[in-house]
Amino acid sequence: MGCLLKQGGGLHPRLRIGAVLLAAGEGLRLRGVVKSLIRLQGVPLINRQLVALSGAGVDEVVVVTGHAREAIEQQVRSFVVTLAHNESHASGQQSSVRVGLKALSGQFDAVFVMLADQPLIGAGDLVELIGAFKKRAGGHIVVPMVEGRRGNPVVLDDVAIAKILASDTNLGCPPLIEQEPELVSAHRTDNKRFTTDLDTFEDVQQLTDSTGWRFELPPQESVSVT
Repeated sequence: MGCLLKQGGGLHPRLRIGAVLLAAGEGLRLRGVVKSLIRLQGVPLINRQLVALSGAGVDEVVVVTGHAREAIEQQVRSFVVTLAHNESHASGQQSSVRVGLKALSGQFDAVFVMLADQPLIGAGDLVELIGAFKKRAGGHIVVPMVEGRRGNPVVLDDVAIAKILASDTNLGCPPLIEQEPELVSAHRTDNKRFTTDLDTFEDVQQLTDSTGWRFELPPQESVSVT
């Protein structure tokens, strides 16, 4: 019997939790900038995500690479992670989700699918989602919803994982909640960290202006794109 933890006013068994951290994208709207290697206050975003996952008690992390594979693998070498390369990363994010899910070892009660370009996500935010996963009344994918906007990361159970691996279910599809409501458990929250990411130079500038924090883009000439 697992250790019992008290969260949200109830007792829940300790979950075995995995995570797929997506770091394969080409950063097209940032003109090829490797988003996971952007530094916030001197720390690469991918390192911040890995620290957050560790702090939330995640048991295994798969980092999915694609664009700039060598640079990202070099950056995470000091972390205990599983590396999975998506040769077809240019075909879209969903192929990277499948590569990551297949690379997880063993069975998990819950699996995060996490983007490497969310600079504000910390361990507390992940714990919030784990709590929502434990307390959900139905559904197999916990999706944070902030002011009607879908956020990330999401949390999957084994039913959702099997469905994704066996079909074309797309976690990145905005109408997912409307199209497959039985699959989704919406976690409604005012936590805007779930909807803060860096897709464009404007996003970087706006976050710099609103926080006063220092963002540094990686030099393009130092990044291999194999």
